[in-house]
Amino acid sequence: MDQQKREPADHWRGLDLGSRTVTYDERDAILYALAVGAHPVKDLDLVFERDLRVLPTFALTLAQWAPDVLADRGAFGDTPALHGAQRLTIHRPLPPSGEVTCSATVADVWDKGGAAVFDVAVDSAYFHAVWSIFAPGRGGFGGGRGPGRPPSPEGEPTHRAEYETFPAQAALYRLAGDRHLIHIDPAAAAAIGQPRPILHGLCTLAGTVLRVAEALGTHPADLTELYGRFAAPVLPGEALDIAAWLGEGGVGFEVARQGEPVLSGGRARFGRT
Repeated sequence: MDQQKREPADHWRGLDLGSRTVTYDERDAILYALAVGAHPVKDLDLVFERDLRVLPTFALTLAQWAPDVLADRGAFGDTPALHGAQRLTIHRPLPPSGEVTCSATVADVWDKGGAAVFDVAVDSAYFHAVWSIFAPGRGGFGGGRGPGRPPSPEGEPTHRAEYETFPAQAALYRLAGDRHLIHIDPAAAAAIGQPRPILHGLCTLAGTVLRVAEALGTHPADLTELYGRFAAPVLPGEALDIAAWLGEGGVGFEVARQGEPVLSGGRARFGRT
């Protein structure tokens, strides 16, 4: 592993991270929906096994192993890496229960100067997902900088919504599979400069999808495309403000806490929206 850490970051480009078959049932899908903020009355078909629809973002819990494999192999070095952005494309809806076989690769490695960004791609028959992992201290290898930040939406938002996170949310969401200590252990959170355990970025993103869908009058399970950049951590219990811009290519969105961005460059498409 020490030798691997000394390799330039682009040494990892194209690496096959293997494949896994993950099994889940209705209980897992329902627990996930509750963890990201589904309402037990308004979102009954997300939390009740009768006519259950699985949130498309649940797919990301089935593939969380992929970036963890890359971390375990030492690609990010000794400095903690950050989840910079997430992309998700849905090929077809997940059934209420079943098994999904996923394969993963390091699709690309970008040179940001003082850091590298590793794009970890996961494919299955149901979805394509890309984790962009920001690794401080791993840049400077002479590679391309990669795509820039998406432009900010112009004009006044067409829709606004509020997203009330809740105090137990990180503790509940971690049961979906992401058990990194910064989301439950106060000492681990303090080590990264946070006053208490932080909410998972993917939980914030999935909860935002629920609120945006509600504002648009569509169903969150109709999500077909999603992208978001993680700008700042969220503490469970904080209130967030969502601004959304509906256009021909879907909906753009930004999420802020008292004016401070926490999710930026967000884009989503629901069915034909």
